[in-house]
Amino acid sequence: MAVTLRKIRDEDREFLYRVYASTRAEELAVVPWGEAEKETFLRMQFDAQHRYYQEQYPDAAFDVIMRDGVAAGRLYVDRRKNEIELIDIALLPEHRRAGIGGALIGEILTEAGAAEKEVLIYVEQFNPAMRLYERLGFKQTGDFGVYRILRWRRTK
Repeated sequence: MAVTLRKIRDEDREFLYRVYASTRAEELAVVPWGEAEKETFLRMQFDAQHRYYQEQYPDAAFDVIMRDGVAAGRLYVDRRKNEIELIDIALLPEHRRAGIGGALIGEILTEAGAAEKEVLIYVEQFNPAMRLYERLGFKQTGDFGVYRILRWRRTK
C-alpha cells in the first residue's frame, strides 16, 4: 500500500466535502431530516469549516491523502515554532482501519520528536480515533466544549 500526500486543489472541493460528510454520517443518522436537508446542513458546515481552516491557518499544509493513487482522505497540519498542530485528519470509510491514519500520525510524531516539538490535536469526545491517539501517547490536557485537547510530547 503506497500512501502519499498532495496539496489540495480547487477541484478537490467536492471530494473534501465527501470526506467531511462521511465523518458526520453516524451523528446525522438519528436526526429526523430528509436527505436534502442533511446535505444542505452538511454543505453549510463544510463550507464554514473549510473557510475557517484556510483563514486561521494560512501557513498550514492542506493535503489530500492518496492511497495507491486514489484520493482517500485529508490531512491538515500546521507546523509552528514550538509545536505542530494536527488540525484535521479524516479518511473515507473504505480507507479507515487500514493503518493509514496511524502511519501518517506516526510520521508527524517522528518529525516533532526530532525537532523537540509537541503535537496538539482537538478531538471530539466520542471520536472512535481517540483510542488511536491514546495508543500513540497523546494525553488529554484540556477541554474545549465538545472537544478534548490532546498533546503529545516525546518522552526522553
